[in-house]
Order: sequence, then structure tokens, then C-alpha cells
Amino acid sequence: MTMYSHLQERTRAEPPVTLDSLRKMKADGVNIACLTAYDASFAAAVDEAGTDLVLVGDSLGMVVQGFDTTVPVTMADMVYHTRCVRRGVSRAFLVADMPFGSYALPEPAFANAVRLMQEGGAAMVKLEGGALQVRTVEFLASRDIPVCAHIGLTPQSVHKLGGFKVQGREQSAATQMLDDAHALQEAGADIVLLECVPSALGKAITAALSVPVIGIGAGPDVDGQILVLYDILAVTTGRKPRFARDFLAGAAGIGDALARYVAAVRDGSYPAPEHEFS
Repeated sequence: MTMYSHLQERTRAEPPVTLDSLRKMKADGVNIACLTAYDASFAAAVDEAGTDLVLVGDSLGMVVQGFDTTVPVTMADMVYHTRCVRRGVSRAFLVADMPFGSYALPEPAFANAVRLMQEGGAAMVKLEGGALQVRTVEFLASRDIPVCAHIGLTPQSVHKLGGFKVQGREQSAATQMLDDAHALQEAGADIVLLECVPSALGKAITAALSVPVIGIGAGPDVDGQILVLYDILAVTTGRKPRFARDFLAGAAGIGDALARYVAAVRDGSYPAPEHEFS
């Protein structure tokens, strides 16, 4: 508890999720439930369902703006959508993506992260990349910017990677990813997000790190799960990711679907074997 906890809690039925809360969940073996949101109305529903972490993802470029990749998303887009989501969230920990090109160098990355926190209301920023981002993560963390490091499949690099495909299947790539995760944690990353990797690698990285590891297509043995909101509500058109599951099927409505997702993450029934990569 801090000396200002009474201010934090005065408008909330329960205290807000913090980095300390998330670290304790990892330590206690409680699965962390995370979802994306892009507007105030869905953010409120996601928050009400008991989601621990809400990400304003640059995935909005694909599911909201209709682009084929996340690359066209701008800082102005991210600030706007983060500000909208902030108004709907009261309990969950709010993270915002740094868009493509906004963190190539430490100093501009700091200026853009400050915008997401001051103008958007984010509690943390997320950036993609492994060892190349260590200097930027260190620069941000030393200036009191909480950072989530995103490794594995990094959608902003889709053109360089040659498409959306599983990462870390070769031993050399898996070893490099584990080294990158260590380096990012040492640089000051508070959370590591791991996307589209074999379950065994997800388990190994989670065991090796002291910070929470959140997975999306990274198997059941990470500290938490995150999915794109539109995927779990069957709104997304076209080909669905293997790790996606329609939680609206059989639910009484959107609120029930979101609550079912949180419950399935908590009890470990999601992800199931059919959502994993080997």
C-alpha cells in the first residue's frame, strides 16, 4: 500500500491492478488475464469482466482501421485510442503499443512514451523487438517509463519476417529468443510478451524470467494470456489465428463471453492443446 492508496481507490470498488499486483500473481501462480480494447465502451466491459491487463494494441490498424498489417498505425492513432480506453478502465492495468517507427532511437522513444502516458493515460508502453531494443528499454526504464517488451512474432516486422508465422522453432532461434528475453529483463523491462512460439519455448522463457510473461499463441505455461478482443467475440473476418477461440459461442452475451474468457485463463482451460504450437 502507498500513502496515496486512498486516492487510488476512492472511485473503485476494488483497488487497481499494478505492476506489484502482476508480479505477485506470477509469484503465486495465478494466471493473468489480458485483452485488447480500442474504445471506452468495450474497455469498460473488459474491465468489468475482471481482466487484469488491457492493451491498446496497434492491432487496431487491422481490426478497426482495416489495414493488412499494423505498420500504418501512427502515434496520433495510438494516443487517441489510448485516451478513449482510459476513460472506460477503472481497475485493469493499461498498456499502450508504441507504433511502427516511434521507438527506433531512445530519445524519440522517450518523447513518444511520455505522450502515451500523459495524453493517453497509459500506465505502461509496449515495444517490439529483441536485443536491438535493449538500449531503448534501458533508456526508458531509467526514466520511470514502465516497459513491456514484445518478442517472438513481432507484427510490425511482418515484411522483414516474411509473414505472420511461428517463431523460435529452430534451436538457434529459440536460444536467441531466450537470450533476448534475459537481456530485456536486465535492461528494465517489467513484462515480456511472447507471441506465436512453441509451447516448450514459452515454458522455458517463463521459468527463466522473474518478470511476468504474457503469451499469445505461446502455450499454457506462461504467466498470463492475451487475445485480441475481436477474435474472442468472433468479430474478426477472414482467417483466424490458431490460438484464437470464440468465447461468444454459447454465451449469454458479450459480458458473459468476456467473463468466460477470464475464467478460462484463470483455471487453465484456455489455451487448450489445439491452440498451441509445437
